[in-house]
Amino acid sequence: MPSTRETVLAALFSRLLAMSGPLVLRNEALPVRIPAGGVLILRDGDPGEPEVTLSPLRYFYSHRAEIDVLVQADAGRDTAFDALTASVGAVIAADRTLGGLCDWIEIQAPETVEIAAEGNAPVKAAVLPVLIDYAAASPV
Repeated sequence: MPSTRETVLAALFSRLLAMSGPLVLRNEALPVRIPAGGVLILRDGDPGEPEVTLSPLRYFYSHRAEIDVLVQADAGRDTAFDALTASVGAVIAADRTLGGLCDWIEIQAPETVEIAAEGNAPVKAAVLPVLIDYAAASPV
């Protein structure tokens, strides 16, 4: 049986996979080629130190996962990047509890960077921090 952490991350990943357009990966290296629809890579991140209650025994996490967003294009890169990040935000806002698997999920502002790609169009990339609050019966 998967852990609460894995169940929540898998649910987020499945919602990202349902998006049309981008290549969606989980905990993978950056691809050599960026497809026209862009790339999303869900990183498991850090669950942090839980708050613990003893009766009943519960571990409350504010887990910080990350989504890498990459768009490569000569023209329209900023517009495509904005559309992709907005789509990720809309997917998360559509179900803030991931079907009841977590208490709350919230995306934070992107930390953007432009990457020069020798011989190719530049890449606009960002890390989208995602905070996921959930309770678990076990720390593992």
